Amino acid sequence: MTLADKVSSIRIILIPVFVSLLIYSGTRPNLRYFAIGVFILAILTDFFDGLVARIKKEKSELGQIIDPLADKLLLLTAFISLYLLPSFKIYLWTVLVVVSRDVIMAFGLLILHFLKIEISIAPTFWGKLTTFFQMFTILWILLGFEYYFFICLLAVIFTLISGFDYFSRGAKEINAKINNPINS
Repeated sequence: MTLADKVSSIRIILIPVFVSLLIYSGTRPNLRYFAIGVFILAILTDFFDGLVARIKKEKSELGQIIDPLADKLLLLTAFISLYLLPSFKIYLWTVLVVVSRDVIMAFGLLILHFLKIEISIAPTFWGKLTTFFQMFTILWILLGFEYYFFICLLAVIFTLISGFDYFSRGAKEINAKINNPINS
């Protein structure tokens, strides 16, 4: 396990801590600030695992799985938790779009796995922008700022754009492999 993989693992370990702090912030409002701190720390691990991997030239198969998995687990858990907890305000349509895109992508990958079709899944500009806006939205909601409609709308727009981008890239790769099975 590389150092970058360990940093990504920290993000996964922080998820139950973050959710616990959110839950208990309903009865102990000061815990909300600790939840914000834990979420910011998790965001920083997302930045640092990539930085460490580039600096140390540590690219691992585990890292290619654990880094995006940690992002998805953190973001999905945060969106769902914020919606379910009454002390936070987030729109259901925001949560549904974010969760639906990731469920559809996971289901697509599962189908490809069963069909024995391997495609390369590399982060894209739209995917990184989506992650940024989703993290920003969660932070905005946690901080209790006004005008969260527009922030949620931005997160949804970028989530949809990246979802269509991943879908079209995947469809092109599948068609290329089906139409040219010798080079696959």
